[in-house]
Amino acid sequence: MSDIEIARKANKKHIKEIASKLNIQDNDLRAYGPHIAKIDFKSIKNIPKKKSKLILVTAITPTKAGEGKTTTSVGLNDGLCKIGKQSIVCLREPSLGPSFGMKGGAAGGGYAQVVPMEHINLHFTGDFHAITSANNLLASLIDNHIYWGNKLDIDVRRVLLKRCVDLNDRALREITVNLGGVANGYPRQDEFNITVASEVMAIFCLATDLKDLEKRLGNITVAYTRDKKAILAKDLKAEGPMTVLLKQALMPNLVQTLENNPAIIHGGPFANIAHGCNSVIATKTSLRLSDYVITEAGFGADLGAEKFFDIKCRKAELTPDAVVLVATIRALKMHGGVNKDDLCKENADAVKSGMSNLKRHISNIKKFGLPIIIAINHFVTDTDNEMKTLQKECANLGVESVPCYHWTKGGGGATELAKKVVGLADSKNTFKVLYEEKISLFDKIKTIATKIYGAKDVVADTKIRNQLKQFESDGYGHFPVCIAKTQYSFSTDPSLKGAPLNHSMPIREVRLSSGAEFIVVVCGEIMTMPGLPRVPAANSIRLNDDGEIEGLF
Repeated sequence: MSDIEIARKANKKHIKEIASKLNIQDNDLRAYGPHIAKIDFKSIKNIPKKKSKLILVTAITPTKAGEGKTTTSVGLNDGLCKIGKQSIVCLREPSLGPSFGMKGGAAGGGYAQVVPMEHINLHFTGDFHAITSANNLLASLIDNHIYWGNKLDIDVRRVLLKRCVDLNDRALREITVNLGGVANGYPRQDEFNITVASEVMAIFCLATDLKDLEKRLGNITVAYTRDKKAILAKDLKAEGPMTVLLKQALMPNLVQTLENNPAIIHGGPFANIAHGCNSVIATKTSLRLSDYVITEAGFGADLGAEKFFDIKCRKAELTPDAVVLVATIRALKMHGGVNKDDLCKENADAVKSGMSNLKRHISNIKKFGLPIIIAINHFVTDTDNEMKTLQKECANLGVESVPCYHWTKGGGGATELAKKVVGLADSKNTFKVLYEEKISLFDKIKTIATKIYGAKDVVADTKIRNQLKQFESDGYGHFPVCIAKTQYSFSTDPSLKGAPLNHSMPIREVRLSSGAEFIVVVCGEIMTMPGLPRVPAANSIRLNDDGEIEGLF
């Protein structure tokens, strides 16, 4: 059966019954039908803090073979519940862009899914629409201010805030707005970002409460004057109405797994463009509700885990207890040079060769002082010889690896991993971030490039270096940096598989996210508005004669 067919046959329980497992009362829920609810802020504040364990699930560098990070997160959560532990999985909301593009949805797969899958992958509770509206309200207030006299003296050539939409649409990468004569405003060049790349999304996911959200929204740098004075969103009195639009969305969403275990899904910035983690509110709420919290970071550990540690954990004062690194034999064979069409053929030598990628990720995670275990997400094409080769290679690196069968068996296929994770989370933890706040922005970039990506140097022209110095002069030097680069390689060249070394990392531009409180560093060819592939997933999505959705993931 397909993922959506499995999900549709699920014996879902009423969301009130799921909430009761977390001691959440009925009147603390804001229901969206029988299987989805938001958790009210008032109840969150009244929940006493627990000594919970925070487990990060990350993965090797992604390939077209698939890794199954979300599937493993869900499977591990069900596995922990299976062995009698109180656990909750905390995930990002899927974007409509990938759902209708080429990646598909993000609700897990097989018998390790969160449900109702079709609602989660589509409009869900409307959080992304609220973020889109808040972002575009700010954009409209900027152009409206310019139209009505421009009292703040905004330079129309230096408007930074971009409109957004939660779809892949390359036609919106460069546009011209305000055409049609004097009545429509002053024509200027503009562009759209995908919603998950919006600074409003990043702020939404890093805010600790409504008051913090409003403050951060007000601090967004939206434009500059001709004499290069920064104009903030609060100068346009935008933070109030933006917060109003986001008030309901900021409450975390409660759903369930196929095995009726609780899951919170909230927020979802892109990992190759933004910091790629679910909201701080969702994670902190989960830590109050459950003994174990399973959360994920986006794409490979070089992008996702690094940002989870250096941005989210730093800002939210979170201390993770252990890391689960997901790997598949198929993906390792691709990193070892095997074409996708040949992955079904046994090739233990390619597994050995592809271990260079896994080894680099292991080494990187150890730099943060955390214990690690490898979850081998099993595929039916994996042979015993390949599995033994991978486990032996991991043992040689001093890291335990566990075959996982959650895709076919649900939580029962991840109980061995769950038991190991419980022990791992109780082991010695010396968590630390990669760099200190006080070093220069360029040194922060160089630290990530050399220590995580294996680069020999960072290439940045005088303009980029001067911009970084200006950010420091303006009081933003203590911000962490958020590298925007391809997810398909440690380098900025997506074709370089394995673990490339001594490459150069070119910086194309740097962007100030003064509300989110980090500096975005765009490297190589990376788009903040993706396009659709030649044959988009949208082509296969339809309603059948019974009004049910088909073709989704």
